[in-house]
Amino acid sequence: MKATLIELLNTNLIDRQAYMQEHGEQLIENMILHIGDPEDELRDKLNYRLFIELLSAQIFSHKQMAQIALTLKGENYLYRSIGERDTDTVFTRSFSALWLSNLLNVDRQLRFLNEEDAAALLDVSSQYLAKEKDVRGFVGEKGWAHSIAHGADLSSAIISHPLFNVRFAPVILQGIKESFWKGTVFVDDEEERLVSIVEKLILINYPEEILVEWLEQVFDKLQFYLMEVGYTPQYFAARTNTLHFMKTLYFTLKFSQKSPEFLAIVSQFIAKWMKQ
Repeated sequence: MKATLIELLNTNLIDRQAYMQEHGEQLIENMILHIGDPEDELRDKLNYRLFIELLSAQIFSHKQMAQIALTLKGENYLYRSIGERDTDTVFTRSFSALWLSNLLNVDRQLRFLNEEDAAALLDVSSQYLAKEKDVRGFVGEKGWAHSIAHGADLSSAIISHPLFNVRFAPVILQGIKESFWKGTVFVDDEEERLVSIVEKLILINYPEEILVEWLEQVFDKLQFYLMEVGYTPQYFAARTNTLHFMKTLYFTLKFSQKSPEFLAIVSQFIAKWMKQ
């Protein structure tokens, strides 16, 4: 498999097109099978790179892209062994989310998915961020898992899609909130990718009062936990994640000069919790 990927990455566009016409279905099947391979070079540097190059050059047919998307949304890929921690299955889930985010961004323009399939994909995928429990970023010699970042990318792609339904928004926002409480302090800029989700909601004019209510719920959870359980390592990890996210959100809104009222409320919460 590696030899095939390396050869295709080193060929020109015309040769790639010719190869895909003759061996495309088999190649796609093998690429999907290796989407979460624990070896960094195969999974990320070769397989994912070729996927992006084929996608960018529009070498995949509409039918092939649709088949990839519908395969990846299932239990064997995006939700494979969901709930596990510290196992190699995270690579399959995380890279399925990453591939799907790119496919949804392309579908936004080309609409290769029919409406029924697209709506089902958006619905199923919107739950990933909340359900993922293995939140490791860089995993030693195995490279990037980065499930929270990839899950955030997928959520952003869902919101940007023409068939996005506002009923998906509470699920996605819940996913952000749950991410703060997964027992780890994020150190690989996950908060920037999570903030992009809120940015996308603001761009589509999602009601600001609902975002404010969500903001209150995020901090209420911290307050209730502190009152009931106390200053545990889990509390401090969640507090750190929450404040890092809110600070990033604050500067993002400030630099973009959008939603000044929401920005002011974010600022108030940061000021309050910086003192605790």
